Amino acid sequence: MSSRAPQDTGHGTQRLWSVDEHLADVLAAIRPLEPIELQLLDAQGCVLVEDVTVPVALPPFDNSSMDGYAVRTADVQGASEEFPAVLTVIGDVAAGSGELPTVGPGEAARIMTGAPLPPGAEAVVPVEWTDGGTGGGAAAGMTPASAAPEGAAGEVRVHRAAEARAHVRARGSDVQAGDLALAAGTVLGPPQIALLAAIGRGAVRVRPRPRVVVLSTGSELVQPGESLAAGTIYDSNSFALAAAARDAGAIAYRVGAVSDDAETLRSTVEDQLIRADLLVTTGGVSVGAYDVVKEALSSVGGDEDGSGGGRMDFRKLAMQPGKPQGFGTIGPDHTPLLALPGNPVSSYVSFELFVRPAIRALMGLPDVSRPSVRATLAADKALGSPAGRRQFLRGAYDPESGTVRPVGGSGSHLIAALAHADSLIVVPEDVTSVEPGADLEVVLLG
Repeated sequence: MSSRAPQDTGHGTQRLWSVDEHLADVLAAIRPLEPIELQLLDAQGCVLVEDVTVPVALPPFDNSSMDGYAVRTADVQGASEEFPAVLTVIGDVAAGSGELPTVGPGEAARIMTGAPLPPGAEAVVPVEWTDGGTGGGAAAGMTPASAAPEGAAGEVRVHRAAEARAHVRARGSDVQAGDLALAAGTVLGPPQIALLAAIGRGAVRVRPRPRVVVLSTGSELVQPGESLAAGTIYDSNSFALAAAARDAGAIAYRVGAVSDDAETLRSTVEDQLIRADLLVTTGGVSVGAYDVVKEALSSVGGDEDGSGGGRMDFRKLAMQPGKPQGFGTIGPDHTPLLALPGNPVSSYVSFELFVRPAIRALMGLPDVSRPSVRATLAADKALGSPAGRRQFLRGAYDPESGTVRPVGGSGSHLIAALAHADSLIVVPEDVTSVEPGADLEVVLLG
């Protein structure tokens, strides 16, 4: 059960933006970063901009999946503990071997894992199926057969039969030449880097990871590790948002706290433009006497058409937490800047809704927002929500039961509750009360 209320249209002349309108406005100003060619390890976390095809089959040759002996299947047919097949060991085949011995009737070649299957051989019998060889070293060490005493023939007794191709990795069994290895749009993680290296690619064309500069504002902020004076608090926002930017795929630079001085903030932002694809500030976007971000950046660029360095817009959104927001572009390259509220929960929720999609858009990814699911509210009592606001409550989602329970209260300062949440419970704008058992949208943060 839920109660519905009419949409709040805001106060005075400033209209109230919806969450969706603000996000669309942000994304409309974002252009994916230009592709560059990077070496494999430098490309980790980047988005591939080209289809990569396989130049050679992988593996490029038939090879052994075990340490053992390469044999002809006819020579070990019917072999058992009581009646082993006795074969002459003609040589060794190690990984990387060039010239290979040819295995004839009654013969075997000692072979190591990953080594190419020699001509004439049809299967590999693991060393555990043999006596390890006589005159050619013990099984444990797999010593080369050439170590046999002079005049003594190296032999191996095989105690089990082997089918054709047993313990042989076939050429091209992983990928064939001409196959699509990775499609454009793939985010390159460790397995993708491994595949690229395995098929011989030393560099690839990608969109680089966006460089995101994060700074918080407030003369009351102190860096963790320092002593708190009366009226001061530790700066958590810049740490939280820098970590969130890295989690989204960006390279994050945490500037730290800037005092409540417009000229200092303006100068700091200008200094950071050289290394920023996106700037994020927290605090100073409301209507207080010390809302320094609005004072410092409202006129940056100055031109109504957005030329001459950019333009910032500060607005109110129909959401809780996170009502005050700022967005625009600054500097000669029109670098996007998102100005978020200063309360920790407001700041983090705003990042997830607006900054993370902007980062993903810079990377050129089609899916920019967190996934969401429908879940049943597991609560002891009804949840209240302000009329005309889309509320985002911290939640703990249980995928097995398909339920979500609130974590902590609705206060925008409750950092501890945020630390124990893995999702956001979304209460629509026209809903003022949500009863236990109601079906709701849940944004997954993990």
